[in-house]
Amino acid sequence: MTIDDITEAFALLDDWEERYRYVIEIGRSLPELRPDQRNEDNRVKGCASNVWLVTHVGDGANPILTFEGESDAHIVKGLVAVTLAFYSGKHAVDIVGQDAFELFRQLGFEQHLTPQRSNGVRSMIDRIRRDARRAVSADQAVLKD
Repeated sequence: MTIDDITEAFALLDDWEERYRYVIEIGRSLPELRPDQRNEDNRVKGCASNVWLVTHVGDGANPILTFEGESDAHIVKGLVAVTLAFYSGKHAVDIVGQDAFELFRQLGFEQHLTPQRSNGVRSMIDRIRRDARRAVSADQAVLKD
């Protein structure tokens, strides 16, 4: 599912109860992480629910990053799915320059998420962008050698 699919579906759904059901449904579409991936290194700090994020870094000067994620809470797992649809498969430099929280605002989540969930989404976005910055920095360090 692409981020365009998600935003188009949101535009068609009139009320927030339907939107929450949709978010839960797309969360169910995420593949489950392996048990060994649900570890402390992959856990996103700052989330009230357990959220795990696995970052895969491609090769090259501007690697493509892909992500896997999971949560033990239904709505949060859907928020993970939305976030991954926004970032996964993009070049590291592009990820660094994009803040998915703006997308969440445009979709109306800012008014419909508890402050605790909003903080968790922010923590997840910050983690993804930090991983992208590391991927860019690591590659530039190799280029300097």
